[in-house]
Amino acid sequence: MKPIRKFAVVPKLPPPIEALRKLAHNLRWAWDHRTVQLFRRLDSELWESTGHNPVLMLGKIEQSRLQKAAGDEAFLAHLDHVERSFDAYLSGEGAWFARRHGKKDAPLVAYFSAEFGLTESLSIFAGGLGILAGDHLKSASDLGVPLVGVGLLYQQASFRQRLNGAAWQQEVFEDNDFANLPLELEREPGGNPLMVTVPMAGHDVHAQIWKVQVGRIALYLLDTNIARNQRIEDRAITAQLYGGDRETRMRQELILGLGGNRALEALGLHPTVYHMNEGHSAFLGLERVKTLMEQHGFFPRELRAGFLQPHLHDAHARRSRS
Repeated sequence: MKPIRKFAVVPKLPPPIEALRKLAHNLRWAWDHRTVQLFRRLDSELWESTGHNPVLMLGKIEQSRLQKAAGDEAFLAHLDHVERSFDAYLSGEGAWFARRHGKKDAPLVAYFSAEFGLTESLSIFAGGLGILAGDHLKSASDLGVPLVGVGLLYQQASFRQRLNGAAWQQEVFEDNDFANLPLELEREPGGNPLMVTVPMAGHDVHAQIWKVQVGRIALYLLDTNIARNQRIEDRAITAQLYGGDRETRMRQELILGLGGNRALEALGLHPTVYHMNEGHSAFLGLERVKTLMEQHGFFPRELRAGFLQPHLHDAHARRSRS
């Protein structure tokens, strides 16, 4: 059984260095060398041992080191420089898109992908497709392009390769510890996790929504490993990137395409353009057709509820037989 809940130790940062927390939770550090140097300066050995994960690093560092840094004028000057640069960056002033097109009535682009390669510590990618998607988000952030990413949050993704005593390659999969990653769970006004529901094989599958802030860009990731899903196979949909059999892959594509679109709606986001990075989110097309037909009254109300589900079952059956 994959873990559903973990308890995390939150570091007590002294007020002079409290800004480290916001820097750690925005992945801009993944391509900003000055921020990386700041965390290395705090504890270079711990930076390496935590896999270049500043959130985990701040959870493991000794309190004495934090107190020392809070009284170190050189470190505080470095932190102040990085924080000022970070705040100016997030403001968007001077970004290419704002200079060229202005900030008003800007179209929103939704970028759907099965994997995003942003940094090694956020292991939700396997190779080139994920690196491409991650670079799209980073470039959009630098340019100020109004874009939002949509993907899946896997319990396991890429593996680490090791050699055993006989020099044979072995793959070792490690669980992502969501509590110690730069992730934030989206919540309803009452505090409960914000969820979406996707009909699948005669029952509903629920997914909660996590947010990763990538500079100026928000990446939303769906996670089905929650107690509300009673069936093990439903929880396992987001267990592993490209894992399982064909049916599991189809379930992943349904969650990504349908669930991803519904997540944007639940968040109050209404993109003008939808981009699918390869065919993993192909069901997004069906969901968009259904939504547009409803909005423009292209078919009777009594047919709307059952329009999509039979087509998904037929598509599922055809893909499973192929």
